[in-house]
Amino acid sequence: MKRILYIFHSLGLVTLCWSLILVLPYIFSLIFQDGWETNFLYAIGITALAGLLMVIIGSPFKRELRLRDGLLLVVMVWVCFPLIGVIPFVLPYHPGDFSLSFTHAYYEVMSGLTSTGATIIPDVTHLPKSINAWRHTLIWFGGMGILVLAVAILPLLGVGGYQVYRGEVAGPMKEEKLTPRIAGTAKILYTIYISASLLCVICYRLAGLEWFDAWCHAGSTMALGGFSTYSSGYADINNTKAEWVACCFMLFAGINFATHFTAFRQRSLKAYVRSPEAIPFLLVVLFSATIISSYLFLSGYYTDITTAFRYGFFNTISLATTTGFANADYSLWPIGLPIWMLVLSNFASSAGSTGGGVKMIRIIILLKQFGIAFKQLIHPNGVFLLLVKGKIIDKSVTTAILLHLILYTLLIILGVSLLLIAGLDYATAISAILASISNAGPGVGQVGPMSSYGSLNDFAIWVCTFMMLVGRLELFTILVMFAPVYWRK
Repeated sequence: MKRILYIFHSLGLVTLCWSLILVLPYIFSLIFQDGWETNFLYAIGITALAGLLMVIIGSPFKRELRLRDGLLLVVMVWVCFPLIGVIPFVLPYHPGDFSLSFTHAYYEVMSGLTSTGATIIPDVTHLPKSINAWRHTLIWFGGMGILVLAVAILPLLGVGGYQVYRGEVAGPMKEEKLTPRIAGTAKILYTIYISASLLCVICYRLAGLEWFDAWCHAGSTMALGGFSTYSSGYADINNTKAEWVACCFMLFAGINFATHFTAFRQRSLKAYVRSPEAIPFLLVVLFSATIISSYLFLSGYYTDITTAFRYGFFNTISLATTTGFANADYSLWPIGLPIWMLVLSNFASSAGSTGGGVKMIRIIILLKQFGIAFKQLIHPNGVFLLLVKGKIIDKSVTTAILLHLILYTLLIILGVSLLLIAGLDYATAISAILASISNAGPGVGQVGPMSSYGSLNDFAIWVCTFMMLVGRLELFTILVMFAPVYWRK
């Protein structure tokens, strides 16, 4: 219990900041007069009061965050903040016909915060503007991680943020920092993120989208999330220019933001060549998109090569980067194609990007380790170093990666088994778990790109919710909470 009190002050400060974020959908509700301003006003008040109480209660226990404190704070934020996000949905007052149960509301908010982008709502086209604004606000802030923003602010309030950053940032190379102070690193990351998001809004507007749609889809694109203001996403938008804008920014967001910073600082594209992930990421995704597009044309699924490449490239890039946008129902394509796209979503994105999955760097290191193992079979007495772009990778890193992948696989097996027990068919169960743990969003079957997760029963929804959370927090961050050794002194 005392360990929780150590983080209460920090958690309260972040909650107070979160109450300010709720002001945005409140303003949208006033502008569009959709009747939801009362719900958002209550949500602001409840959140601010809860944050203030936590600050007061936690002040006597305030201290510099340690590793265990940082891990617990990360988990508490990602578990508790959806409780804040559901407040507008679960209040008794529901303007119009739209309302959600607690289970559905929690799933929707968790999907946004984890930048998964899977929706529980069958018809998002006719949602109140403020609700759509709230969904896309959630996914934009979730994209880089709520706490990456928080560590830029909390040090100014006397709260250290490095241990939070270690728990939040994805990938095996968490020790790399862009600046000596972690707050400076967070500020740089968010400067890049915000600047790219604003540019994305402008590009979408120039491509023909209305300002509101441009803002919403830019948030989803940069977060690699996939929420849309249309029920069938880009299939309803039907704008080729907007699709290519999305492709460019999805690829941008799928690369490590530290690499973008280095390239900008050095005014050179060599940073992308030196990066261990950038070129492999682009090659794997674009090569897969080319193969899939070519197959769609040569198999006669699309008789026009331009159409085949339009749909092949967009959907492959979208799913590979764990965004989840769709401009066609790819679940109707030859079954091998959506399966390969789902597989890509589980490893293609770079560490330090807004994508999900196990990350490209882990696969690269593992493949290099396999290569060394083969060499040692031929040369038993040889000494081989595992090098990635000239850097020696310690054996402890490869061991951790192997453990991560084993646990990742076991969680997929467990999740699929639970969904099968819940009564789902094999295609839906497998794709729903793969799409949830990789934070990709849509799968096939009942959860295809033109469907929603609303048809699943509550048990299946909670399983998918847990998978989204554990996937976003890189497995060990949340699973360590269940280990008795964590709670021992």
